[in-house]
Amino acid sequence: MLTLLDAFDDLPQSRKLRERSYEALGDTVVDVGCGAGRAVGELAARGARAIGVDLDPAMLEVAAERWPTAEFHVADATDLPLEDGSVTGYRADKLLHALAEPERAVAEARRVLAVNGRAVLLGQDWDTFLIDSDDPELVRTLVHARADRLPHPRVARRYRNLLLDHGFTDVTVEVHTFVWTDPAILPLLANLGEGPWLDEQAERGRDDRLFVALPIFLASGTRLP
Repeated sequence: MLTLLDAFDDLPQSRKLRERSYEALGDTVVDVGCGAGRAVGELAARGARAIGVDLDPAMLEVAAERWPTAEFHVADATDLPLEDGSVTGYRADKLLHALAEPERAVAEARRVLAVNGRAVLLGQDWDTFLIDSDDPELVRTLVHARADRLPHPRVARRYRNLLLDHGFTDVTVEVHTFVWTDPAILPLLANLGEGPWLDEQAERGRDDRLFVALPIFLASGTRLP
């Protein structure tokens, strides 16, 4: 899993999207679901006090090795180890789809943010993989089966309403579409299915006929009193 995440985060599109997500977060930022800590390290390098929070101790061990001067805590997204109004920015990337109650995480974001603080939510809608294939019905089945393994696979399309429902204002939503036409995407496709279908995608990669597109949603809002 970490290898796949690293490969995804190394993409030029991913770097550009992370830079976009850092805008207007201020000087004290919590990155919730921080994983191996890349965003925390990058925010710290920009001069912010960056705090990484994740529920997985093993992942935070990797983060601490990679970013030894950064601050990391093992904690749940719905119960952050932060005082009320103590951060100017809140960031959650690839997180809410994995939570049983994403609404509670957004409520916790509002609690820890200072007045005029900014929340940023990023992630994909797991029903929305666009994959060219000789068997589009099978693709639809595979994509939906993978999505159904998650607690909230379609939460990204709710980001705007979640922020509005929890009192955020100046709420905006952007869609950034990643496109792959080379075999680098094959390890990700292997998470959807194997056998003849994956063989077809590998053959498309060899013949320069591969096409995969993935929309990533970025929503943000301001915490007012």
